[in-house]
Amino acid sequence: MKTGLVLSGGGARGAYQVGVLKAIAELQPKHAHNPFSIISGTSSGAINAVALAASANNFRLAVKKVEKIWRTLHVDRVYESGVLDLMKSGGRLLTSLLNRGTGTTRPLALLNNDPLRELLSRSIQFRNIQKRIDSGFLDAVAITASGYSSGESVSFFQGTSEIEKWRRTRSVGVPTILNEDHLLASSAIPTIFPAQKVNREYFGDGSLRQLSPISPVIHMGAERILVIGVSGHITNPPREHERARSPSMAHMVGHVFKCAFIDSLEADIEHLVRVNALIKELEIKNYSADRGHLRHIDFLAINPTVQFDEIADRHVRDLPAGMRAIMKMTGATGGKGGASMASYLLFEPDFCRELIDQGYQDAMEQEQDILNFLNP
Repeated sequence: MKTGLVLSGGGARGAYQVGVLKAIAELQPKHAHNPFSIISGTSSGAINAVALAASANNFRLAVKKVEKIWRTLHVDRVYESGVLDLMKSGGRLLTSLLNRGTGTTRPLALLNNDPLRELLSRSIQFRNIQKRIDSGFLDAVAITASGYSSGESVSFFQGTSEIEKWRRTRSVGVPTILNEDHLLASSAIPTIFPAQKVNREYFGDGSLRQLSPISPVIHMGAERILVIGVSGHITNPPREHERARSPSMAHMVGHVFKCAFIDSLEADIEHLVRVNALIKELEIKNYSADRGHLRHIDFLAINPTVQFDEIADRHVRDLPAGMRAIMKMTGATGGKGGASMASYLLFEPDFCRELIDQGYQDAMEQEQDILNFLNP
């Protein structure tokens, strides 16, 4: 029975996934190979997915490698954050107004993520992915990006020859040999990081237009799925007597990010629950009834038990001076609801370590559920 792993997007929030994976690794035998034969990731989740795939022969070692990246991460290893760098980016944005809103030498974005390309090239052995597939440690790994021209959610996958490409409404699966370009495309948050050209099209963050984040692993043959999200439960909803106030720019951007990174995954999980319930009801009434393409999918979802916005609000001060200034000017500080935007860009060690530790703790609290899921 093939087990799939779904790693959602979320910028710096992806550090949480590492903590969950660390707990899962510790619950496995020391030299166990990757327990997930099919892996799918989006945005920062795509980076984690490919890193796991490249070392699928030793799951615990693979997780340690990914954890090392996140625990030693700094903003300047992901994007250029100096005051002059930000001024140059701002200048390019203003200059684009004279060119119908497009970049003259490179795609427009607030931040230059050239350091991320270097980090990926140095940290991930892409050539090992096919070796792990050929050796039977992995069936497939997929990362999703959004095409700006086609408007389609494209899952680039590298896997066994038995896995065929697919096409659904606004969703396609394309076999390929994965490299840094695919990861940069999947993690290119609109307006924040530049679009990345892959083949003949420019792509942006995979969370855009991804109506069904779980579907790629199902298309590739997963029969049971572990989902790691990056959204905590809302513990303090606004009280009715609180006075409404106009949202800051950061608050609005953070709201858009949540819609892109979180809402689709939660809706897809709800859809999977309903389909499983429907199949169970059909089996009770008539076991031999034709279920068409419907099939029961066992799944386990692990989500944060805390709000990342609150953690981010404590760590905004860790950002370089230029980024701190931007956060302050856009309202991402001071408890005004804008810390959500900051949580996606806080690639700083203290923030990432706290998220890793939280992911580890949350997973260990579901230890028995994880063991039951991985050892049915």
